[in-house]
Amino acid sequence: MDPLKQTWGISMGKMDNIKKWTDLWLKYERKDSEDNGGYCGYYQIRGFDAGRDIIGNAVKELKAGIKGMLGAEPVSVQGKELSHGIVLRKTMDDHIPGEGYRLKETGGVLTVSAADESGLLYGVFHLLRRIAMEESLKETDIRSAPDNPLRMLNHWDNMDGSIERGYSGQSFFFCRNKIIIDERITDYARMAASIGINGVVMNNVNVKDAATRLITPIYLDQVAEMAKIFSGYGIRLYISLNFAAPLELGGPESADPLEEKVIDWWREKIAEVYAAVPGLGGFLVKADSEGRPGPFTYGRSQADGANMLADLIKPYGGIIIWRCFVYNCTQDWRDRRTDRARAGYDNFITQDGDYHRNVILQIKNGPMDFQVREPVSPLLGGLKHTNQMLEVQIAQEYTGHQIDICYLIPMFKQILDFHTYCAPHDDQVARIISGKTFRNPYGGMAAVCNTGDDSNWTGNDLAAANLYGFGRLSYQTSLTAEEIAEEWIRMTFSGERQVVDTVKDILMSSWPAYEKYTSPLGIGWMVEPHSHYGPNVDGYEYSRWGTYHRADHLGIGMDRSETGTGYVRQYYPPNGDRYNDISTCPEELLLFFHHVPYTHRLSAGKTVIQHIYDSHFEGVIEVEEMITAWEGLDGKVSGRAYVNIRERLAKQLQNAREWRDQVNSYFYRKSGVPDEKGRMIY
Repeated sequence: MDPLKQTWGISMGKMDNIKKWTDLWLKYERKDSEDNGGYCGYYQIRGFDAGRDIIGNAVKELKAGIKGMLGAEPVSVQGKELSHGIVLRKTMDDHIPGEGYRLKETGGVLTVSAADESGLLYGVFHLLRRIAMEESLKETDIRSAPDNPLRMLNHWDNMDGSIERGYSGQSFFFCRNKIIIDERITDYARMAASIGINGVVMNNVNVKDAATRLITPIYLDQVAEMAKIFSGYGIRLYISLNFAAPLELGGPESADPLEEKVIDWWREKIAEVYAAVPGLGGFLVKADSEGRPGPFTYGRSQADGANMLADLIKPYGGIIIWRCFVYNCTQDWRDRRTDRARAGYDNFITQDGDYHRNVILQIKNGPMDFQVREPVSPLLGGLKHTNQMLEVQIAQEYTGHQIDICYLIPMFKQILDFHTYCAPHDDQVARIISGKTFRNPYGGMAAVCNTGDDSNWTGNDLAAANLYGFGRLSYQTSLTAEEIAEEWIRMTFSGERQVVDTVKDILMSSWPAYEKYTSPLGIGWMVEPHSHYGPNVDGYEYSRWGTYHRADHLGIGMDRSETGTGYVRQYYPPNGDRYNDISTCPEELLLFFHHVPYTHRLSAGKTVIQHIYDSHFEGVIEVEEMITAWEGLDGKVSGRAYVNIRERLAKQLQNAREWRDQVNSYFYRKSGVPDEKGRMIY
């Protein structure tokens, strides 16, 4: 055996066939649905090659779903017209674009029409979703097509099996520097495809150690096997790339993107990768950020680094996704002019139009780092001649670690609906990232994923609503957070009205509640360093990370006005002017943009300090109400799920109380202003 393979390993091989994980929303439990029973007997394929992997998986899913929910397995009937049953049909209808489908019922025949295989698969999952929700298929006529070209999950899995910012166990991709190929990967691909995901990045953006070697023969056979599994569900596999790979893998003693010897090394390496994995989607790159190497090391621009790789990958149909998370992480807290929030825009806006057509800039939803409340990044819409992709985080790094319930889809909806004023019309983030506003060829949404090898995939059963919701929202951005929640609840728990209403109320109240008992008015960052769970008001206040609340005995907040750090002027004037003026700045972002006295009065009439006290007490009460509501479902949801969520809620209440008491005590001691309501503050 190759000594490197002995050192790094190649594959864990097939695991046992005993399933140790749930099926999440693909449970396919029996439904009492007389309306839908007439379609379960027969199916027919027209125009598609039934031997193709995606078509085979679509038919397999159709059979499994109908057998589980309606009690019969459809039989294939070819060569004649069906009087009743399901037809899977290829169409050249101009109104059904790639990955889109039409679901139509006529005279007892239910037809799923699609222009391509992925569209057909999505149409089958839509059909099964309707059955799972016990909605009648009679006279159905639905057209659906994805709003975003790319709908991706970014895994931060390390090859030793750990997951950076993972709260659901260990990786199911890697263990002890080996790639895992087993039935769980197939189930994961099924679940991702069922919500419209078409891209998965398998490894952490912070590429180190064995992960650097994913692009070498040590691992490429297993990467190819993984890519084949995903391609059978319409999903392209991507790899996070170490920009310094030439130095670490025995190539040139440089990673300068403009040096010929470096370019030649990458040309050979990319050719080697695509020879082994021809369907690879491309590479995700984090460069010049938080200690990661990049083109700045050599005096080159971010565009120089991205374009070098993009040109080499272009012949293979691959793309380069380049993260815009580039900032100075060695900031001096004494320096009040340097502002981390400015960094993304300052580093990328001047190169708008310099990036090649197969480069996508992946932009975090806010200018900082996935806080419970941030303004929308000004790069979204600031860039007009560059492919843009929105990055959000469903791993709850700063929003409760999948212990505390925090349904994030309402936040994502606000981001997608945000008007940037980048154009007279079509200026919403949803349209910009789709490529439609500026007619860019690539774009979409990516989420830092929240899955691990826990039996329920996401640690807290309710955290799976964020995984489901991201996929559905990235495919169809017009869906509301309430619609998505109802779908997920009906498919996961039950269609019983009490269950649906109770769980939906808990989900929809969870983000506001979390915000209330953690960070007031957009300030953020008052968390325990490193772990990012639980309160530590000054935990980052004197650090190098540029994450400050600037509280003193008179007031609190970061001054990002035009007389402060000037960050507000990165926005187009309507937004910049609104944020700059303390009287028009949205109050939920007040302390992000302004340093204000504790006595500053909000629109409701209360002072900032009283709002801090009130919101933290209210947040705890709302968690107590969630617990009471959940306890009312004892016996109405599965015992395993009931216990899992009840235990998490108990921990959430402890956390909320700690936040309340530490934050309120801190600001009482800082300001000397008592609570008007005389409640206990320590």
